Amino acid sequence: MRRGSRSGWIADAGPGSIPAPAVSRFALPILAAAVTLGGCAQLGYYAHLAGGQLQLLKARRPIAEIVAEPGADAALKNRLQQVLEARTWAVAQLRLPDNGSYTLYADLGRPYVVWNVFATPEFSLEPVEQCFLLAGCLAYQGFYSRERAEQRAAELRARGYDVHIGGVPAYSTLGWFSDPVLSTMMRWDDATLVGTVFHELAHQKLYVRDDTRFNESYAAFVEREGLSAYLSAHPQLKAGDPALRGRRTQLVRLILATRRRLEDLYAQPLDAETMRRRKAGEFARLKAEYERLRDSAWNGDARYDGWFAEAEPNNARLLPFGLYDEYVPAFAALFEQCARDWSCFHGEARRLSQLPREKRDARLESLLRRRLPEAG
Repeated sequence: MRRGSRSGWIADAGPGSIPAPAVSRFALPILAAAVTLGGCAQLGYYAHLAGGQLQLLKARRPIAEIVAEPGADAALKNRLQQVLEARTWAVAQLRLPDNGSYTLYADLGRPYVVWNVFATPEFSLEPVEQCFLLAGCLAYQGFYSRERAEQRAAELRARGYDVHIGGVPAYSTLGWFSDPVLSTMMRWDDATLVGTVFHELAHQKLYVRDDTRFNESYAAFVEREGLSAYLSAHPQLKAGDPALRGRRTQLVRLILATRRRLEDLYAQPLDAETMRRRKAGEFARLKAEYERLRDSAWNGDARYDGWFAEAEPNNARLLPFGLYDEYVPAFAALFEQCARDWSCFHGEARRLSQLPREKRDARLESLLRRRLPEAG
């Protein structure tokens, strides 16, 4: 699951793409979802999920076996060895689960492992959720086939929803299976690859039904803080271009500001035509602000032009940026309260997760207010 704001750590998925924590993750015990809230009409979809997951499981090979293989690609062997070392470090230092996950590798032969379909009403930023009896409700629906994702997106558009499809390079099954390192992750720099392993193991450490913001913010904090410590101890790792990460962060801030203005707009008692016109104005403002940033501070770096050109901006395209990092500063405050002790942090996060939703959100908001003034 990733990254509303992993806002700058995930490597670009393609020309013009913007890394967004959730656009990239799909966490679901797929075979356990065979009994769902959707009934018989959804059986075809769950058969698709089960088939895709089984295909992935069959493609797995032990990393140790690949590393020891004389004819294996040297660059691949080196990167997979890095993953094993980082995973061992994360178990010892970050207190993350020690299981079979990320001791295996799977070559999928395609650019993404799944494609997530996000949808919102025309005048809302609330996601259209997909609900499972065991996993709870998720803010997206995932498919192992781009074609099937497109079909679902077309159905939702026909019903008047804003829709976005995001390719997903990695996901977690929340410990139901030994998740492998995927070939779709290999285009990332070393730091992003290692950080993703930390992120996904964090999902296996703690997962709360029906609370995407909590789950993703928790995992994103573990990734961010864990990666910072790991890079300090392993300065030889390639962390990508700092200037590019800064530009991603700036752009995500513009997107989040647009989300906030749209939320205010949708709360107003306006007729549909007026709402539609003002909504278009907000997206035009976002594009204009991006172009000013690109042409001035970025010296004409147009790498994100494609994000604005590839599809008409809509609510669903903004959705991942708000879902996946909102409470990261709150978890940072919780970490500081624990004197930066990971065992204490995970324990406090688990106790927080056991509160009723309203009390949990209130506690996170309190931590958020405490942290934000310090962060400036």
